Amino acid sequence: MTITGLNSTGQSTGGNVLPPSQVTADDDLDAELIALGSNGSVTAPAVPDSPAEAEKPQVRRRLITWRDVAAITTFVIAAFMLTAPLWLNLDHELRDDPQDQAFFEWMLAHGARVLTDGAYPFFSDRLNYPDGVNMMANTSVLAVSLPLTPVTLLFGPHVAFNVFLTGALALTGASWYLVLSRRFVTSRAAAWVGALFATFAPSMVSHAGGHPNIVSQFLVPLIIWRTLELRVRGKAVRNGLILAGLLVWQAFINLEILFMTAVGLGVFCAVMAGVRRKDHPGEVLPFLRALGVTAAVTLAALAYPLSVQFFGPQSYQGLAEGVRNFGADLASFSAYSRHSMAGDSATASRLAQNPAEENAFFGWGLIVLFVGLLIWMRRSRAVLALGGIAVLLGAMSLGPRIVFNGSDTGLPGIWAALHYLPVLNAAVPTRWAMAIAPVVAIVLALGCQKAADMMRTQPTARGPVRVAMITAVAMALVPLIPRPLATTPMDPVPDFVTSGAWRAYVDDAHTLVALPLPDSSYPDPLRWTAVTGQDMRIAGAYALLPNENPQNPGDRTAMFAPPWRPTSGLIASIRGGNPVPVITDARREMALADLRFWKAGVVVLTPQTRDIEMLRAMSDLLGFRPTWTGGVWMWDVRNLVDDPDAVLTAGTTF
Repeated sequence: MTITGLNSTGQSTGGNVLPPSQVTADDDLDAELIALGSNGSVTAPAVPDSPAEAEKPQVRRRLITWRDVAAITTFVIAAFMLTAPLWLNLDHELRDDPQDQAFFEWMLAHGARVLTDGAYPFFSDRLNYPDGVNMMANTSVLAVSLPLTPVTLLFGPHVAFNVFLTGALALTGASWYLVLSRRFVTSRAAAWVGALFATFAPSMVSHAGGHPNIVSQFLVPLIIWRTLELRVRGKAVRNGLILAGLLVWQAFINLEILFMTAVGLGVFCAVMAGVRRKDHPGEVLPFLRALGVTAAVTLAALAYPLSVQFFGPQSYQGLAEGVRNFGADLASFSAYSRHSMAGDSATASRLAQNPAEENAFFGWGLIVLFVGLLIWMRRSRAVLALGGIAVLLGAMSLGPRIVFNGSDTGLPGIWAALHYLPVLNAAVPTRWAMAIAPVVAIVLALGCQKAADMMRTQPTARGPVRVAMITAVAMALVPLIPRPLATTPMDPVPDFVTSGAWRAYVDDAHTLVALPLPDSSYPDPLRWTAVTGQDMRIAGAYALLPNENPQNPGDRTAMFAPPWRPTSGLIASIRGGNPVPVITDARREMALADLRFWKAGVVVLTPQTRDIEMLRAMSDLLGFRPTWTGGVWMWDVRNLVDDPDAVLTAGTTF
């Protein structure tokens, strides 16, 4: 393997450089950051005049060839194979994380409403009325929902979600392949292996089960490339503007991925600047100038949206302490995810919080290969820096307390000193392990490139090197082959909603109240309002909302549901299996206050677990029985809500 003129021994290869007169500022992309092979992408040079000149590669623009098309096609096919159960069964939803699927379907509908109705993009009262939901403090994915508006309008948010998820995976694979093959390695096979792992790593497959915003990492390799490009002299404004555009784009897909990318890149650039300061003293100033342009433009573009996120209505201050303690189990790094061919649910359940957060699970085979590649390429400072970053990210992912095989070791992790800091208090520590996958992917690509170079330059070793590399990669990656996403039939949207019958009860002055109110265990009402184009406004929500604890008014940490109210708490308790309490006049008075707070026009209940118990309790509260219509039991409560003198009294019982 060569790294812009240096082989694995640190000696000049003479195969990746041009004479000094042919080197331009655009192509001076530095040795330790851009790995180039010699398969035709670099013009053969004359002997360099000095070691410094030997580190300046001349890259020839590579057009898309049929090999590139074939490689990209494999990512599209793999993305469809992974998501095939969703496409083959459009009446199904993701089994492991249906609440987040419903949430993102609602977000896709929000993006369509922004374009069609001119709705304010950063806040909405279509959920959690009257308080509403801060779109920036949640994952509004505006950079995806706005372009997908035609799909959402033509085929509905459920199909748009499938397009979002499948497209995110396919585009991420294509992006990684193109960046790796153009800027890091010259072997298309090496780029393909690295891109394949970066796209379908166990953590990516895990989050594909409900978090399309997290698997939308197609901008990550571009951000890495353009960050390294900041060091080119004379291009500060151009390079700074390009990177700023990518950062703003990523900010409206997922800020968490952007933050993790920034941390990893920041550490890498700082380390490389330190170890290269003597040999390349002229790199820092061009980098800082371009970075200043990037920072100024990015902050200017994001100043208002971020002010809404952190200081606007329904903003919050960090995640709940329980979530901030979600660390990766140390034993999970060598285990296999339930989503991988070699994994099993029992082991994964013991080592992860839930199926969507299996962020490590690299397996022993890949760990051994990764360490072996680091040792093999240890003369490269860039590779060693990548290895160090992987260790740092792994340590951060362990959370405040280190857990091994499900048992607390009693040892504090480095996250114990970090998770109370602003911004970091909004991060889920286990997800730092997810950021290791791109590091591993780059090292895999560089390792395969080095093997390809050895086979080309040492014909006698070609056979053994090929067998050894293919065997090692296969042993590491084959057990990680993902299973198709698990799905389950979803409850259909009731005819009361799809037929438009709800419009007789819900208007600008009234909302729909579903029983129970939507939360992580019952997200269906989010899908109802999504299919109406968010014309239907509902009470309650499954979203990140600030805590409102009367006993601690200063607590603004995030919850995944609205603050507790008497009626919503009562119904949730009944649905959870608790007995129906005695309905008293005091409970009726609180129920009427809740209905007025929500400005309820109609209360509905669909057939579900313990529906009869909830029906009886609500009927006792309201004093009358519901009407069965359009697949729901319905209580028309407009007269009770609109009449300030109305009271609830005991009525018909069952």
